[in-house]
Amino acid sequence: MTGRVLRIELKRSVAPWPGIVVLGGSLAIFCLYDGLWWRGTAGWTAQWTSMALWTRSLLTFLWPLAVGTGAVYGLREPRSRMAELLTTVPRPARRRAALPAGAMALALASGFGLLVLVGGVQVALGRTTYTPLDWLPISLVAALALVAGAVFGMGVARALPSVLTPPGLVLFFLMLTALLQQNSDETLPSSIAPNRLAQLLPVTAEPREMLLTLSGSVHLGQTLWLLGLLATGFALLSAVTRRARLLAVIPVLAGAALALLVLPAAARDTYVVDKAAAALVCDGPVCVTQANRSRLPELARRGKEALRVLHEVLGDKAPNAVREDTRLRAIADKREPSGDVVLVDFDDRLLADATGEKLTRALIAQGLAPSCYGNNDREGGGRGNVPVQSVAVSWALHDSRLQPLAERGSDPYLRTIWLDADVAWQRLTALSPAEQRSRIAELRTAGLSCAADRQLAVLAGKATR
Repeated sequence: MTGRVLRIELKRSVAPWPGIVVLGGSLAIFCLYDGLWWRGTAGWTAQWTSMALWTRSLLTFLWPLAVGTGAVYGLREPRSRMAELLTTVPRPARRRAALPAGAMALALASGFGLLVLVGGVQVALGRTTYTPLDWLPISLVAALALVAGAVFGMGVARALPSVLTPPGLVLFFLMLTALLQQNSDETLPSSIAPNRLAQLLPVTAEPREMLLTLSGSVHLGQTLWLLGLLATGFALLSAVTRRARLLAVIPVLAGAALALLVLPAAARDTYVVDKAAAALVCDGPVCVTQANRSRLPELARRGKEALRVLHEVLGDKAPNAVREDTRLRAIADKREPSGDVVLVDFDDRLLADATGEKLTRALIAQGLAPSCYGNNDREGGGRGNVPVQSVAVSWALHDSRLQPLAERGSDPYLRTIWLDADVAWQRLTALSPAEQRSRIAELRTAGLSCAADRQLAVLAGKATR
């Protein structure tokens, strides 16, 4: 009987539309725009955890939207002028409230669930072989946030039956989101608000580091807070007296209080490294994280070849291992290159999709002229090092002419550096073999000390650039 009534409610009301908007709007953003969510090791279809975090980051606009549509739905009875008539029906107020609330909850949960399913299918068909379970709480809390927000909006609209209530709630939640929103540019995502307060917002920062996930205390605290919000919304929706409406605020206050006791006070306890994903898997001297294990066969073959070339040109000072870089860092932070290890960042433009000889050349480049700055879709500080690396690799592989590792591009700054690299190549190849090795050794020393501004000058035989 209940199922039949719920189906009728879904057919004859606007309840399904919020779920359709959640699914359609989210897929439109993901699929119609070539954004950062398609790129890097933390893309929305690259790993399970990043998929869950990307879909949950959409709550930036989905959560206020859910609250607003819930408020519009909650005005149905006041607009129809049937509120007094319905109070005379012997059916309990809670049962009357459960039907529209259940329909709205089912629609929103289904819409978001289908969005996660679309992302999950693409992850399953993709490159990764790492399948953790810690992404499930991330998505479940997101679905709970949408349901709780919608029911809360319905309850507030029932208590304050005004056409201004839905837009007012949307505006309030948008402002709240903007105030508490976390930014992922730092080493760990953080907000301008105190960390505990910021975690009351179910919106996550856009994932940038593949190895980061949310801690269990965050899941627990947010669940308590959202359950309180849900209970208050339902209590307001079913309240028929002034006293019941006043008492309805108790659950949300209690949920917030309990959540603030559970939620971590520091960012380092909020976003934590997934230790299972970060565990190293090795093939001889070449190691990658468990999350990128599918890349190991190709990287191992090419990495061993690169180490052989590096040993030929650097001798005893050559690195003896290739390892994926797992250090967390903020945008524009310097890397910490090592003389003993070739560090691999799969977000780097030279390494992201490289295979075969292209991958070998990129690894040799990292070994001969390591870059301290990122060269990826979020950072461009390492772009200027590509011409230097191209010279070093072409020399190491005895190329007859300079072979660029990447397109020269049309940027005036890069064009100037490439012209300097051409000059440096001519001067380097004109030297005796002993002097060439000496220049390359100096180049590597400059790279390890993060003196990128001196590398071309070293190759060209100048004291300064």
